[in-house]
Amino acid sequence: MPEPNPAALDFLLTRRSRPAKTLTAPVPGREELERLLTAAARTPDHGMLVPWRFVVLQQPALRRLGDLAAARATAEGLEPERVEKAALPWRDGNLAVAVVQVPRPTEKIPEIEQTLSAGAVCLSLLNAALAAGWGACWITGWAAHDEQFCREGLGLAPGERVAGIVHIGTETAVPPERPRPDLAAITTWLEA
Repeated sequence: MPEPNPAALDFLLTRRSRPAKTLTAPVPGREELERLLTAAARTPDHGMLVPWRFVVLQQPALRRLGDLAAARATAEGLEPERVEKAALPWRDGNLAVAVVQVPRPTEKIPEIEQTLSAGAVCLSLLNAALAAGWGACWITGWAAHDEQFCREGLGLAPGERVAGIVHIGTETAVPPERPRPDLAAITTWLEA
């Protein structure tokens, strides 16, 4: 019989991301953030390839990235509302971590498994921050998928891409619960 961890299961059954716009200072210090990153790095990783890395974005860097996001969105001809939307999460943020997928060449581990591992790191970091009492959310947005923004702003190498941006801070409001998937509609039970 397995030994249950009711507190951990209750956390997972009730966890809720906090919108980035509701997060403020204070934010975790370096030592606490390193603990959260350590928890995130314990994610499933077939072949122990570590096909991801972290870029910690502190407030001055976030402001610079907000300006770069606006400039890139404008250069791409996005309408003014989308330009502002592209810049806002960066400009309003106090601390974020970019989880960068770093594909590793191997014949044994398909790239999709490496992509899924990077996504698992995002969720693990999000959950670690929430479990530590911080508000957090995982978003990307237009700029995080723009090659020039990622290269100039985040220092990504060719072939790397952003798996997610995890914003972390002090929550100012608890969001209401949102509708969840109908389990019966998305589950198939195969008995034979």
